[in-house]
Amino acid sequence: MKEFNIDRLEVRIYDDRVNMGREAADLVCKKITELLAQKEFVNIIFAAAPSQNEFLGALIKNPAVDWTRVNAFHMDEYIGLAENAPQRFGLFLNDKLFGHLPFHTVSYIDGNADPVTECGRYAELLSEFPPDIVCMGIGENGHIAFNDPHVADFNDPLLVKVIDLDLACRQQQVNDGCFSNLNDVPKHAITLTVPALMSGKSVYCMVPGKNKARAVHDTLQNAIDERCPASILRNHPDAILFLDEDSAGMLNL
Repeated sequence: MKEFNIDRLEVRIYDDRVNMGREAADLVCKKITELLAQKEFVNIIFAAAPSQNEFLGALIKNPAVDWTRVNAFHMDEYIGLAENAPQRFGLFLNDKLFGHLPFHTVSYIDGNADPVTECGRYAELLSEFPPDIVCMGIGENGHIAFNDPHVADFNDPLLVKVIDLDLACRQQQVNDGCFSNLNDVPKHAITLTVPALMSGKSVYCMVPGKNKARAVHDTLQNAIDERCPASILRNHPDAILFLDEDSAGMLNL
């Protein structure tokens, strides 16, 4: 493993995505246990994407965490997909994580509710249960959650908002095998904003795969601004970026 810091962000590079996911899960579980020694419940936001598979798979195999004292949230959801559509992020997380562990609560974003009302409801939940931990990824266009470059706002006054997805983001959903073609990918979604994600006291960001190499390069080696929303991670006081050799392939180290 290679380890270094860029600005305030700790970066770890592993030989492969399996080791990356296992190590990330181990650190998250240790943090949860540490926090549970200090407070009754821990609030965690999770990302839904194939890039998180190894991390989520390792997380559910860790027997040390008292998951009955964890409140779970997710960070984005498409608007208008059928309730049983397999591409819905809530269903993805239920299949990969929420359905395997006895969480105290799981709060889903409803992509079929009135979007403005749903944003307000979920923002109230996040205000009531401020995130202790955020487990996230980075998109091929540098987005975090669905904060694509054209809608990302580092000073967003909202915690949750409705956004339109850019072409690169929608194409990634096809590249990931979530949709068979671009026309099937929804154009609008509900997302937690950049300030909502960065409000997590600890952030763990898992980014494997060669398709993410450009985004990782831009996150770490370009300016910190909304053109690469993930670059804001470099300002967080307690964040770790987990990479594999593929996703780190364009870095000038």
